[in-house]
Amino acid sequence: MCKGLASLPNSFLERAKELRAMLGSILQHSTWNLSWCKQGKNKATLEECLMWKESFEKLLSSKYGLCAFTAFLVSEFSEENILFYFACEDYRRTKSAIKLPAKAQTIYDEFIGSDAPREINIDHETRDITRANMLEPSLSCFDSAQHKIYMLMAKDCYPRFLRSPTYRDLLRQAKPSTKATARPEQQRKV
Repeated sequence: MCKGLASLPNSFLERAKELRAMLGSILQHSTWNLSWCKQGKNKATLEECLMWKESFEKLLSSKYGLCAFTAFLVSEFSEENILFYFACEDYRRTKSAIKLPAKAQTIYDEFIGSDAPREINIDHETRDITRANMLEPSLSCFDSAQHKIYMLMAKDCYPRFLRSPTYRDLLRQAKPSTKATARPEQQRKV
């Protein structure tokens, strides 16, 4: 399990399990999942945790950072943002034009439609653009909505994550990498 997750209340861990199941159903063929989060040997180093403060992109590009950020979103009941973002990433990698309409409809129904169970917070103009794009789904039909959600996470969720007890706990518990603590002659041997 990711460092810091063990200290979360059971209700959050249950939501994380639910999130993992949702991701599996939404991103059926995606290589992104949270299964590695459960393994105790997968722990971020102090250097990696500090790197997450440099930019939102660095946080998302780190599998440990992504795990911690996702757990944070689950704890705030806003995991639909990261789910939508990665559903769009998976959709954009679709190679078969025949599969585009069905995959697009699944994403639209899940996150954008009027009765969407995980409705994302986007303005009416973006929602209308996306609805119009659904008439002829292309790889870019969710670009506007995905960008809005990315910016929401980058400007709102990410700063809150960096100020959160979850992130502070990860920093406190993280160990420096062995390369950083090794003497120079030991580093050359590695």
